[in-house]
Amino acid sequence: MKFIYLFFFLFSFHAIAQEDFLAKEYFKNGEFEKAQLLYKTLHQKNPTHYVYLIQLVKTHQQLEQLDQSQELLQNSTLKNPALFVELGYNYQLKNDLENANLNYNKAIEAIDIEPNAIFYIARAFEDHSLLEQAIAAYEKAIQIKPEYNFNIQLNLSKIYGEQGKIEKMFSSYIEIIQYQVNYTNTIKRAFSEFISEDKNNPNNIILKKILLKKIQETPDLLFNNLLSWLFIQQKEYYKAFTQEKAIFKRDPVSLDRIESIALIAANENQDAIAIEIFEYIIKIAQDPEITLQAENHILQIKTKNAAPKDYADLNKKYLDLLETYGKHQGTLDLQVAYAHFLAFNLNNTQQATLLLKESLKQRLSSYHAAKVKLELADILVFQEKFNEALIYYTQIQRSLKNSTISQEARFKVAKTSYYKGDFKWAESQLKILKSSTSQLIANDALDLKLLISDNKYEDSTQTALKLYAKADLFAFQNKTDQAISLLDTILEAHKTETIIDQALYKQAQLFESKKQYQKAADNYKLIITNYKEEILADDALFYLAKLYNDHLMLPEKAKELYEQIIFNHQDSIYFVEARKNYRMLRGDAIN
Repeated sequence: MKFIYLFFFLFSFHAIAQEDFLAKEYFKNGEFEKAQLLYKTLHQKNPTHYVYLIQLVKTHQQLEQLDQSQELLQNSTLKNPALFVELGYNYQLKNDLENANLNYNKAIEAIDIEPNAIFYIARAFEDHSLLEQAIAAYEKAIQIKPEYNFNIQLNLSKIYGEQGKIEKMFSSYIEIIQYQVNYTNTIKRAFSEFISEDKNNPNNIILKKILLKKIQETPDLLFNNLLSWLFIQQKEYYKAFTQEKAIFKRDPVSLDRIESIALIAANENQDAIAIEIFEYIIKIAQDPEITLQAENHILQIKTKNAAPKDYADLNKKYLDLLETYGKHQGTLDLQVAYAHFLAFNLNNTQQATLLLKESLKQRLSSYHAAKVKLELADILVFQEKFNEALIYYTQIQRSLKNSTISQEARFKVAKTSYYKGDFKWAESQLKILKSSTSQLIANDALDLKLLISDNKYEDSTQTALKLYAKADLFAFQNKTDQAISLLDTILEAHKTETIIDQALYKQAQLFESKKQYQKAADNYKLIITNYKEEILADDALFYLAKLYNDHLMLPEKAKELYEQIIFNHQDSIYFVEARKNYRMLRGDAIN
């Protein structure tokens, strides 16, 4: 008997779930008559089910059957005070504003008797965009039940934002953080929807004024923290650094926050600021490991920007640091960086290789050994000792399977095979990497695979592809002029082949690295004009726009190109950034 009862219960439950699903689908697709029949059945079977009642009411409203929806609400046996909101809204649809407001007030007054109903009542107001009534309901609830303040304040802050009351919204969110510091990151994300990189955005100015006033009134580091965060969003890293110094002086727990700003600045090529911040860290750090990291970061920035005349001083600095801190696992990043400098800047591959092989004799973890082998293999590729390089890359793959560094090694196996002209083996490795856990590696793998597959059948001898691979190798070897010259050969001798747009694009990037911005722009324009249907069209539009705005001082032309991406390349990986840059150039307040 129990089994039969259970069977019928489960069957009935399944039938209701199926009807519920169908009703939702019909409603979503605008088939309100069909949805109404199902919701009527569901409401009859479950008269105390609030959602079924409201959905049935909505079907009547959609079909302009407002008397029927009013009757349903007035005859309901449910005691939920949110029904006053629904009834008021039904009157509003009938243009009976007097009765609408009467019922809205009844809903708000119900909070006096049943404070816990605030969330149902306010949600009903919000669902119908009745924001002023929702605010009134929340404010009444705070008076009656101050302990609800936090949860209600979050909702209130959101509503202020929806109303465009930006200053009130910022102040409300900041009030929350003062009492619930663990919500800081959540509220920063909320702020992000209303501010932009543009420091002149009115919303940015409002938030900055509020925070500066708070700092003057209250000695709470929370406000310095938020102001620092705002400056980082605006890419004003020195100002963020100033705030972080103030925080550190009063609470000298960790230099991590200051270091993170230096790293962000370096990544954004604001090198002078990054160096100044790292120098500050060196000056005040008590931990030799932190000092060494900062010294190393400064060296990497200086190496990146160095001319050959600077190499002797840099070489001495590397040697001085290694002598000061010694050679062990703790200085491994410095050892690897110095080896890279020796090979790729001084062209002293013999000393670089010797240094790394000595490093491998130290007591290293598997991961640290892999880092050394990765750089060693890169230097062997630089020397065009491809087979020896492949041995080291393969060792990394075997010792640290499925790790990011292992996937990087696999990509470099593919790239080395491509440099050698072994396109078939390169493709087989790239297919595996398309699903890499590292998005950057996956993207690079896909780009290289497309390059090979699009061009390997053009010519049975694959002459153009082999020349392009050689030019790519020259670029890797810092032989930029030779790479540009070889790409010119491809552009002259293989004009009818599919690799031309790729050659133009690669050459443009090399021109940019030499700061020959007009030549780079000319290449991008050729791609846009002659290859607008090809895969690199949006890349060319985006990077030409950046050139116009950042280097050639032609912001109006940049704006036109970003607009082309927005309207013609909605599936582009550059779409979101193009839209943001376009709106900034147009002077929008970006929310």
